[in-house]
Amino acid sequence: MRKWIFILATMVAFLGEAAAQQSAPQRRPRGVKRSGWAIMGEDSTLQVDMFPVYVFERPADLRRYRRLVDAVRKVYPLAQIAKHKMYEMEEQLLTIQSKKRQRAYIKHCYKQILDEYTPVAKRMTRTQGRVLVKLIDRETEYTAYEVIREFRGGFVAGFWQGVGKLFGHDLKSQYDKEDEDRVLEQIVLYYEAGLL
Repeated sequence: MRKWIFILATMVAFLGEAAAQQSAPQRRPRGVKRSGWAIMGEDSTLQVDMFPVYVFERPADLRRYRRLVDAVRKVYPLAQIAKHKMYEMEEQLLTIQSKKRQRAYIKHCYKQILDEYTPVAKRMTRTQGRVLVKLIDRETEYTAYEVIREFRGGFVAGFWQGVGKLFGHDLKSQYDKEDEDRVLEQIVLYYEAGLL
């Protein structure tokens, strides 16, 4: 009798689990780029391509990685806004003929950006500022120094480069997704894919 109760309980458990799996909507698990079935001869196997997983030897490295993830979450939308504003400014400047009006337009945009984003920038950490500079370079393909020099002039760009150097930033540093900024690029890809 015990044997039949055990078999019946086991079947009910497996059938309940199978029904729950069939009723759940099919969605891609976190960290998976692509998954699907591959047929090899008469066998079918599940193929799963996963994003790389970082393993940290020291707790300090994990804290640094998490700090970078938090910085990307906060700063990436600002980099996107900076990209759109820069393209809008470039388009508008192409339509303005006189240099005087161009300078007035740049000054107006500068004041507008200053009023809108100074409170946000004041609350940023150094890591967030460094990540913002890198992401602006990634999004616009210009370093922060080049952007400032283009719209505000060489003297102002040199001034802000000096201020950045005082705080450990380099506005001339370029985004290198293959070597130096490989981890940052991976975090940005995770963020864009909605995995963070």
